[in-house]
Amino acid sequence: MPRAKRAPVEELFPPQGQWTEEDYFSLPETNRYLELSEGRLIMPPHPTRSHQEAVKRLAFRLHQFVEERGLGVVEVAPLPVRLWPGKIREPDIFFISAEHRDRLGEKVCGVPDLVVEVVSPGTREVDRGEKFVEYAKAGVREYWIVDPEKRTVEVFTLRGHVYEPLGIFRQGETARSALLRGFEVAVDEVFG
Repeated sequence: MPRAKRAPVEELFPPQGQWTEEDYFSLPETNRYLELSEGRLIMPPHPTRSHQEAVKRLAFRLHQFVEERGLGVVEVAPLPVRLWPGKIREPDIFFISAEHRDRLGEKVCGVPDLVVEVVSPGTREVDRGEKFVEYAKAGVREYWIVDPEKRTVEVFTLRGHVYEPLGIFRQGETARSALLRGFEVAVDEVFG
């Protein structure tokens, strides 16, 4: 069977399954999220307004808490994070502690201490499945899953190589971090 001819623009890039970090980092700058996983370039769907509102509100509170105490750095996507060679994700929000400041890079950062993913209909399965496993494997000490549709904030802490739930926080409740002692945020505040 003859091989299908590739469109001219496709010839500029490797086929899915054959992408390398070198290919990934040679892409032109964009404000879109782009991730690299298993040799595949992944472009998650555009976020919704409720997604962005939750990111903005939580990132502001987390940044304020971390900055006031000199605990490290809070970053917001799009900014690539290398979990291990060939596995690059772009968490919605991440925190790197002062003791791990060497993990901060200009174009890519190393493994964060805390990651927040705000789920959208198009990312729900990846955030709760692939990323849940990957972040644990990489050693991310705390993982928050924020769900604007369900209006919940789930906090997981790493025990060994597996996440254990710290809590599922709902409207009227206050989500808290085990890693950042004293950091709390009202769920109602996250969703406005």
